[in-house]
Amino acid sequence: MLKIGCHLSISKGLTNAAKETVKIDGNTFQYFSRNPQGFKAKEWDEKDYQNFLSYSSEHNLVRPLVHAPYTLNCCSSKLEVRELAQMILKSDIERLEKFPDALYNFHPGAHTGQGVEKGIELIAECLNSIVKPEQKTTILLELMAGKGTDLGRSFEEIKAILDLLEYKEKYGVCLDTCHVFAAGYDIVNDLDNVLDEFDRIIGLEKLKAIHLNDSKMPFKSFKDRHAALGEGEIGLEAIIRIINNPRLKDLPFYLETPHDTLEGYAKEIAILKENYKW
Repeated sequence: MLKIGCHLSISKGLTNAAKETVKIDGNTFQYFSRNPQGFKAKEWDEKDYQNFLSYSSEHNLVRPLVHAPYTLNCCSSKLEVRELAQMILKSDIERLEKFPDALYNFHPGAHTGQGVEKGIELIAECLNSIVKPEQKTTILLELMAGKGTDLGRSFEEIKAILDLLEYKEKYGVCLDTCHVFAAGYDIVNDLDNVLDEFDRIIGLEKLKAIHLNDSKMPFKSFKDRHAALGEGEIGLEAIIRIINNPRLKDLPFYLETPHDTLEGYAKEIAILKENYKW
């Protein structure tokens, strides 16, 4: 079974997002934990949450992926920015502990001129101050495209963060196809060798989710510009090879392609399902 969905708003509740997922023939979805460009979170609605669990069970939906806000930066050079990031991470994870087995994805952050090594130390310090051994939520570090001082632009940088973390079993990785392509990993012509490299450096058992996007920018551009499937530099054929790769086929895929309506996502999901061979 192809585990596929897209990014949805939960402004009308989790249950509504689950219904929209079924409407476009998906079986999972991603949503922001709070305002993606800010920090305000939607008030928790226990009734909606219980309805969501019931609806998801009835329609065989896979657990959603929860995405932290883009503005969160736990390796900033500014103490107040790091402290805010720590508070947001802690608050989000505490809320997600209500879920049976939540996945929580975040961008590692930008070292803002302090250097890669210092940035990695600060990320680990932040996470180690929050994560507890009893935690059920799995935290995913997302691989980035490499712009500016963003960290997580290589398998080695992600591995360096993971190496400094306590309770390593609480962490995983989210691979964004647009990001890794822009960062210089040739998933179009050399997917298996890229996966071999990931396995050698990080370990494929740590790969928990994939953001499935085409790229507006060319290979090794270090620019994060998503495109609709088949309308970018990666191309639909390569995307189809990714979902059918034996080492990736059972992972959940989340579309972050630029569409203004659900219809665009529905068309992409239909194409992917039609070409999924397992």
